[in-house]
Amino acid sequence: MIRIAPSILSADFARLADEIAMCEAGGADWIHVDVMDGCFVPNLTFGAKVIETVRKLTALPLDVHLMVVAPEKYFESFASAGASGLTIHAEVSPHLHRQLGRIKELGCLAGAVINPSTPLSAVEEVAADLDLLLVMSVNPGFGGQAFIPHSVDKIRRARQLLDATGSRAALEVDGGIARETIAACWRAGADTFVAGNAIFSARDPGAEIAALRNLCRETA
Repeated sequence: MIRIAPSILSADFARLADEIAMCEAGGADWIHVDVMDGCFVPNLTFGAKVIETVRKLTALPLDVHLMVVAPEKYFESFASAGASGLTIHAEVSPHLHRQLGRIKELGCLAGAVINPSTPLSAVEEVAADLDLLLVMSVNPGFGGQAFIPHSVDKIRRARQLLDATGSRAALEVDGGIARETIAACWRAGADTFVAGNAIFSARDPGAEIAALRNLCRETA
């Protein structure tokens, strides 16, 4: 399965309803929502009210990425707001197993994220419990960054880890995903792709979603 998850971090919020409708019409699989607290990353973005607003605009799964310190403080409010999945950073989750369990108790898919400098060993012990593993291919905090080339090898090793543990988790990549990078990530074993700037800055965003998906199919 190939999943394309447009990140609304790059959307025009003055036209958010139209932007999300365009993603749906273009065949997007998920809507990716980046939550940043200004502490874990040097940016401040969305909270529960934005998730609630987006939930009213679409029936697509809301893939909520928590770039925050103490993510457990937000689980209940984000789940109530309509998040389909909550993905938390291993770097700020010393009780990762328990936190993933709590996310599942709230009825959401539970995911873990690792930054470019974080080894896969940080999630090895919970790999079998994951619904999603997100490999960051840029340093988180801002959209429009360039893809870090050695992320491809990390994606490959992440796929090996999931397969070795019998995990059925989606393997997601976020950061610099565009026509020039998506096929290599697909070949390395990723199946879910977050794309913000590549989609929302395109002349025809809906066609761009299809183009990204087709680049994976062509290299299958």
